[in-house]
Amino acid sequence: MRLGVAAVADRWLRARRAMRKEDQSYAEELAAMAKRHTSEGFYAFDDPLEAALFSVLVELLKERDREEDPERDREPHQGLDRGRDDADP
Repeated sequence: MRLGVAAVADRWLRARRAMRKEDQSYAEELAAMAKRHTSEGFYAFDDPLEAALFSVLVELLKERDREEDPERDREPHQGLDRGRDDADP
């Protein structure tokens, strides 16, 4: 699956050339985000595009959290269990 995600990211980089100059750096960043996760994280996906998009979305959420609270980098994200009393520790 990792090779499939890399191929998707490479296609995104090729597509960047057709974009406006001011948007090309965003395409590069999206491709880099897609490649950031290890192959273990992609075993749940059958589709490389789905895995790449999931990876990008995770990275975007992490960036959002870092912007909202720079100290958050030091502790793991609580996900859906955040704030629930019955959540597993």
